[in-house]
Amino acid sequence: MTAQIPSGVDRGAAAPGSRNAVPAIGTEVDASRRTEILRTANAVIATSGLRASLQQIADAAGILPGSLYHHFDSKEAILVELVRRYQDELDRLGTVALAQLGASGLRPPAERILDLGRAIARCAVEHRAALQMSFYEGPGTDPELIALTQRRWTTAQEAMLHTLRAGREAGYIRAEVDLPTLADRICQSMLHVGLDVIRHKASSDQVATAIGTIQLHGLATRSPTDAALNGSAAFAAAEQVIGTWAGEDAAAGERAAHVRAVARAEFGRRGYEMTTVRDIAAAAGLTLGTVYRLIGSKEELLKSIMLSFGKKVGAGWTAVLRSSATPLEQLDALSWVNINALERFPDEFRIQLAWMRHSPPDIADPGWSFTTRVRQMRSLLSEGRKSGELRVDGPSAEMMARCVIGEQWIPENILHELGTERGLIHVRDTVLRGVAVRAS
Repeated sequence: MTAQIPSGVDRGAAAPGSRNAVPAIGTEVDASRRTEILRTANAVIATSGLRASLQQIADAAGILPGSLYHHFDSKEAILVELVRRYQDELDRLGTVALAQLGASGLRPPAERILDLGRAIARCAVEHRAALQMSFYEGPGTDPELIALTQRRWTTAQEAMLHTLRAGREAGYIRAEVDLPTLADRICQSMLHVGLDVIRHKASSDQVATAIGTIQLHGLATRSPTDAALNGSAAFAAAEQVIGTWAGEDAAAGERAAHVRAVARAEFGRRGYEMTTVRDIAAAAGLTLGTVYRLIGSKEELLKSIMLSFGKKVGAGWTAVLRSSATPLEQLDALSWVNINALERFPDEFRIQLAWMRHSPPDIADPGWSFTTRVRQMRSLLSEGRKSGELRVDGPSAEMMARCVIGEQWIPENILHELGTERGLIHVRDTVLRGVAVRAS
């Protein structure tokens, strides 16, 4: 998230006569039907993705497409309204949290931070379609929709920052922690609760509480130093695998490699579902027929890209988990693998978000086996708990494994701001050590 709101974005109510305005007849029946269409569209897009058609939305709403056009003149108009409502809700709950900060009888800082985090998580679950759109530049070329999806800073994030500052003033948050970065991180983590693969079968409040507790208090029973973690056998194993990633793309200079590189960028920027082979051909400067001859179908191209990414990350995980290191050291080294994977392969990271929905694209799990990672993380957390190195408190081992995996992937904008080394320190602070002052 950045602290900028694109100029010209009017987040208020739609102006009369705009494409998002309620029809002039303005009856309660029309307003109710409009709300029901938006609710249905949110559910359809959340499970089927942005490729969902107006016909699918109309069928799910139990109306004819012609009736849908009575309320919205295009699919883009529906998407704009979904994003607008999502952002308005984040602003609303942020405004409430800011007002409560000045209330008498202040509650403990941890309680306020977790309460706001749970509210953000519930918003993400309720507005899953808009959440998915926020991961990319914006579906299609609609300028209003692009401007809305590129907006990152909300009143909810501002409220989180002020809540953290109040916590520091109360002696709860450590002095060396950068609060704007932490507010950004906590808000993004809570928004990711809206991804079904993270939440799985748990409630949003349970997952948000578990994530917030990890960030505040850390998983490590004793606060580890950076020097000790950097010198572990697990960290050395991670470094060795990361070193093998250099130069692979540069070594492949043929046109097929060029097409794959362009496709990675287009999939990462626009999303897999909204990118066509024609888009890839245009960006690569090649004819459509040439691209098909070089890479086959769009699905085959995606599979080749993500298999390569999955093998790289998987090799890092395997090397770390086989090292003669403690569970705490292995957990730290896995974060280092993920940080470097995101730094080297940001497009593949964004592409894999397509598999974070309940109903993924047609190609199942191309390379990065999330099921395997969850099983490995459950085992690692269990070993750490038995050894006394890790405190793992949550309703279930499955939920905690998913939460920790999600927290190990640092948000891309934070990695760009901090770089890999400072990014690792940030992950150690928010996953291992916790940002709260520890009791002596």
